[in-house]
Amino acid sequence: MNVYVRETARELGRMGVAVDVFTRSQNPSIPRVAELGNGARVIHLPAGPQAPIGRATIHQHLGEFVEGVEKHRWDEGIDYDVVHGHYWLSGVAGLELRERWGVPLVQMFHTLGRLKNSVALDALEMEPELRLSEEARIVASADRIVAANVVERAHLVWYYGAAADRIAVIPCGVDTELFQPMAQSTAKDLLEVPPGPMLLYVGRLQPIKGLETLLDAVARLGDSSRLYIVGGDADEPEPSPMARGSSARGHAGRLRARVRALGLQDRVHFLGAQPQRRLRLFYAAADATVMPSAYESFGMVALEAMACGCPVVASRVGGLQTTVKDGATGYLVPEGDPVALAERLEGLLRDPAERARLGREASRWVDDYRWPCITESVCRLYSELRPAAVSHLGRGRCQTQS
Repeated sequence: MNVYVRETARELGRMGVAVDVFTRSQNPSIPRVAELGNGARVIHLPAGPQAPIGRATIHQHLGEFVEGVEKHRWDEGIDYDVVHGHYWLSGVAGLELRERWGVPLVQMFHTLGRLKNSVALDALEMEPELRLSEEARIVASADRIVAANVVERAHLVWYYGAAADRIAVIPCGVDTELFQPMAQSTAKDLLEVPPGPMLLYVGRLQPIKGLETLLDAVARLGDSSRLYIVGGDADEPEPSPMARGSSARGHAGRLRARVRALGLQDRVHFLGAQPQRRLRLFYAAADATVMPSAYESFGMVALEAMACGCPVVASRVGGLQTTVKDGATGYLVPEGDPVALAERLEGLLRDPAERARLGREASRWVDDYRWPCITESVCRLYSELRPAAVSHLGRGRCQTQS
């Protein structure tokens, strides 16, 4: 979501749309206003403690956040034409600002609480009723909703009763100037990783991401294959030991314990978060990027990997069903099935010609997902709602698919 907001804001700025991105300050020492690029900036507003806090606590401070946005608008004499909310908390603030300013609200959720609850394994993974009720209120009231694919649009209609004619399908994008193919041997040399089969996982260490399934699959593969796990940072604090019951170390600790139980200590490497310029090397070096998620609304990691010419093996769930083209840019496997996942990975690792074919097709496939193309679709949506505000902007740089 952060990548989506940053990249679309920058592209809108290049197109001549002035964009202010308002976010809650989590650190009082950072500048209040930061430039994103020509015509785009981020504004950090204090609302509650200027530190990472839980989402329910953030909800309690949304009134303060809205007042901060209003004060900024008043101080600078700005009349905004459109409010675009991302995630349910921003949608709550967006509804209030829409009423105050009389402008349309465009909403994108990125993930949906009811979908997450449908795959939750226990009560600790369940999204609270607060989120579900607020999402329903936003769906019923927003002027337009952006779904990343037709699967998410169907979920919004089925689970939330959204009106299909108010949902625009606009996919996420990828920076094809940053993420692009590179010789695998070159990438491995730059990363200083040893030769041999290499699998990659990129994402948060959360139960919904299905890493337990991936670890079980790796245990079924040959001893020469290695798995590199990139990610692990969280936007809010780990739950307290009491809230987590018997698991004092949280899910990341349980994953590491599973690695030890499976005897994979020498084959599985937890790398933490990586800068994007280094991340592209991992994609280029890997024989496959694996997304064993129980739920994904889109799967931006899949786009990044494919842009680097890396095949993707993913669960046949949610938006991954449209992001990954089965048999063309990668493979889809049943969710939660380590045997099926291991069989697909083993076949791919043994067939360099197939990996090369999938990688070539993947890098071609993502061309329509360049950020300028995606942002042009977003801007067209704005123009439908406020034609006078953006009618002067140029068109025709891209053709997009949805």
